[in-house]
Amino acid sequence: MMYPRFVPALLIVLVTGACAGLGVTTPTDLYLLTPKSTFARNLPNLGVQIVVEEPTASAAVNTNRIAVQPTPLQVQYVSEGRWVDRAPLIVQSLLIESFENTGKVSSVGQSAVGIRADYTVITDLREFQAQVISAEGDPTVLQVDVRLNIKVLEAYDDHIIASSSFEEAVISVSDETPDIVKAFDEALGDAMRDAVEWTIRRVAAHSGKYPPRSASYE
Repeated sequence: MMYPRFVPALLIVLVTGACAGLGVTTPTDLYLLTPKSTFARNLPNLGVQIVVEEPTASAAVNTNRIAVQPTPLQVQYVSEGRWVDRAPLIVQSLLIESFENTGKVSSVGQSAVGIRADYTVITDLREFQAQVISAEGDPTVLQVDVRLNIKVLEAYDDHIIASSSFEEAVISVSDETPDIVKAFDEALGDAMRDAVEWTIRRVAAHSGKYPPRSASYE
């Protein structure tokens, strides 16, 4: 795998691991992504509880490895860096924090923490990779593609009230790992912002007709 060599950058954590059978230690570069913190000012307030489920994803994406597609039918991975966790878990955590950062939702979290949901956000992580795109004179131009399919489920009646997809593509300034990660952060951040704002507006419209039932749960 030739993508890409190590360059120091922000959002890096260095840990030390032993090479099996060699007794040699080498650093592994772990990368973080960030939640969104800025949103439209006119978002409605929600007096509801929202649970964000772990996103589904293909086996190529459901990993802590950073995926790169040299061709549409081939998947490789960055050799000198990994995500701090599996990609779906990262996206779930960042979506929850992004909902919290709006200041518009009464309560949001994972089902594992015991929140009784009025609404459940179900996400399919359809795209989460960099791909090599054609560029005259430069065959190593990378574009990061992120696509989230979001379904909002009304928990009490267990039916979907809204569904939409949110897609962003960002060109990495180079094929170095830190630049690829920055492109992931920008693409995911833009997709999450749109998804969170859309979800809040859809839930507000629905809950205005059907008041939340979480207050009656014991």
